[in-house]
Amino acid sequence: MYAASLPSEPVSVPPEAGAGRARPVTRGTADIAFRRRGDTTGLADLYQQAPLRVLFPRPARGDLPAAMLTNTAGGLVGGDELTIRVRAGAGSAAMACAQAAEKVYRSTGADSRVEVALTAEAGAWLEWLPQETILFDGARLRRRTVIDLAPEARLLAGEMLVFGRVASGERFRAGLARDAWEVRLAGRPVWADALHLDTDIEKILDSPAGFAGATATATLIYAGEDAQARLTLVRELLANSGARAAASCVGGIMLVRWLAADALALRDDYGRVWAALRHRIAGLPARLPVLWHV
Repeated sequence: MYAASLPSEPVSVPPEAGAGRARPVTRGTADIAFRRRGDTTGLADLYQQAPLRVLFPRPARGDLPAAMLTNTAGGLVGGDELTIRVRAGAGSAAMACAQAAEKVYRSTGADSRVEVALTAEAGAWLEWLPQETILFDGARLRRRTVIDLAPEARLLAGEMLVFGRVASGERFRAGLARDAWEVRLAGRPVWADALHLDTDIEKILDSPAGFAGATATATLIYAGEDAQARLTLVRELLANSGARAAASCVGGIMLVRWLAADALALRDDYGRVWAALRHRIAGLPARLPVLWHV
């Protein structure tokens, strides 16, 4: 196993609009690989560079090894860049999860960028379970998640976006939010999607033809040869949802979407559906990591 940990490398960038001096930004990296050895899955390789740090709490009995990612900087500011790569080797089963919600602070011009690459080899089961991303008013976020799957791999992945610090009365009115997804099966593109909010964001969030006043949205993806067969199960689970939610299957990828007026209720419903799916599909415990509930 190879493991490396490096401090962050602050980079000075030119002053942004409205700023009086150059501001340091950070570029963090987390590169994690799991491998199956006999009947168990363990860590194969690890590379981390602050402000990203990876923790490995002891899994609950019967559950998967999990890599918990944390941003020690406390959030993203304009110009920051994070790169996260998670690879599940052939026949392995593992989870990568965020330790806490990610905050994207107001930017004076530069974009925060997050690149996520998820790879599951033949026979692998991989879960990518970030907690919610909170967009402060004026935040600028560009995030791209690229998923590469072998034909017999299975993956459960998702994201949640919260439009402002709702409890403080703040709303995400201006800035940028671009959240793009790409899924490849055996190297062939099978699904791509991008949410792009820019310019008059408040109008889009309020529009009945847009987000209809929602303060949060979420996406859940299940990729596997049995994705179409799981659609009925997911729709049954969504019947008890308090949010607007729907599920469909496109190109062999099952997609679940939520729009909610209450971000906390959405989080609870999201976790409930996720826990039920991992249990019914992979025979794993119908629970999420302890840190999800902290």
